[in-house]
Amino acid sequence: MLRLHDTRSRELRAFEPLRPGMASIYVCGPTVQAAPHLGHVRSAISFDILRRWLTASGFEVVVARNVTDIDDKILHAASHAGEPWWALAERNSRAFTAAYDALGVLAPTVEPRATGHVPQMLALVSRLIDAGHAYPSGGDVYFDVRSFPGYGSLSGQRPDAMLVTETTDPERAKRDPLDFALWKGAKPGEPAWDTPWGPGRPGWHLECSAMATHYLGETFDVHGGGLDLLFPHHENEVAQSAAVGDGFARYWLHNGMVNVGSAKMSKSVGNSLVVADVLARTRPAALRYALGAAHYRSEITWTDATLTEADAALRRLETFLRNGVERVGDLPTAATDASAGWWEAFAAAMDDDLAVPRALGVVHDAVREGNGALADGDLGLVAGQVHVVQRMLAVLGLDPLTQWPEAAGGRLHETVDALVAIALDARTGARGRRDFTEADRIRDALSDAGLVIEDTPDGPRWRLT
Repeated sequence: MLRLHDTRSRELRAFEPLRPGMASIYVCGPTVQAAPHLGHVRSAISFDILRRWLTASGFEVVVARNVTDIDDKILHAASHAGEPWWALAERNSRAFTAAYDALGVLAPTVEPRATGHVPQMLALVSRLIDAGHAYPSGGDVYFDVRSFPGYGSLSGQRPDAMLVTETTDPERAKRDPLDFALWKGAKPGEPAWDTPWGPGRPGWHLECSAMATHYLGETFDVHGGGLDLLFPHHENEVAQSAAVGDGFARYWLHNGMVNVGSAKMSKSVGNSLVVADVLARTRPAALRYALGAAHYRSEITWTDATLTEADAALRRLETFLRNGVERVGDLPTAATDASAGWWEAFAAAMDDDLAVPRALGVVHDAVREGNGALADGDLGLVAGQVHVVQRMLAVLGLDPLTQWPEAAGGRLHETVDALVAIALDARTGARGRRDFTEADRIRDALSDAGLVIEDTPDGPRWRLT
């Protein structure tokens, strides 16, 4: 049975969905004030793996991932860029979609935008005011933190122990510095919606509560996001949702950060690695491997070697699958007793809070056995290993035969194969003439190009090193 580390209970909990056979997930998507960096897509890949594993385990999965397209940061960025806020938001939204697609992240079931759900937000604000947990003040509406005894239950922080890091804006008349804005009164030149409390726009925390419950119901299974969102964003979501009686998320999952050196990757710090820039110098499958190989709750320290090591590890898996498929030909790639054992080990790792590092260890061990079977000519075992390796990699979003066909070769492989065949024909002709010097020269040239030539009873074969 799948067990997940629940942030609120601070322990591993068996995953028991609200509705048998179904799983509902809300993932905090991007605030689109800039192009996506590696921290953003690390989170997306983490929850994509969760979704894929739930699907492989027999669940019907519904995923909602929002887009925050109205926010202080967006307005600030648009002002500095000298363009309309909505144009900047749309451009960056498309950049996020392109990054997700490039890295094989499955599209969510629904991807709501904040600007399209203002009525749901206003309804939640009204419920909070009626329940005595929110109050209008000077065109704003604030959540009264001290009115909700459970505040801090998710992050472990308590109001009495919190430090006030900002002075209260005299134009924003909070009753208490700890209170947070549900609705922000309009400033000159800002976008605004008409409300009973005056024109304004939604607060960041309000958006997710309204959209999550609109699509997934008042109670749903999993809420996911980066650890940097735990406080105050997710804490405030819990407070405003629970204060009106919504059960909200039953499990809270948080992925670790991507660090550059000793600092968290962040736009505000200025050390973010933009996805498009990284993809300009590496292939998408390798980047996905690099970001998905660590346990989702761990930090990733990004160095120059991170991508190189990931690419090398992935190529070992791709080479086995390519060579295995070539050797087994029309043999059915069905499960065998041996491959079933590998799948069971992989499933045990994934059920243990998505222990991807351990699961990848199983994959690599299975590939080593498969390579041994290739060397021994045991094509039945090769077929079984191809089947199970491909099945395991599909859960991780790394199957080169279906998800990343260019990694398995595709048209490039066909072209290289044709060119190598010409060279091998020339080598065979040289050997037939007993011109072994020329035959060795051709072999060495192919070796220098990264190819291994194997002489078999059926003729020479080649593979990448």
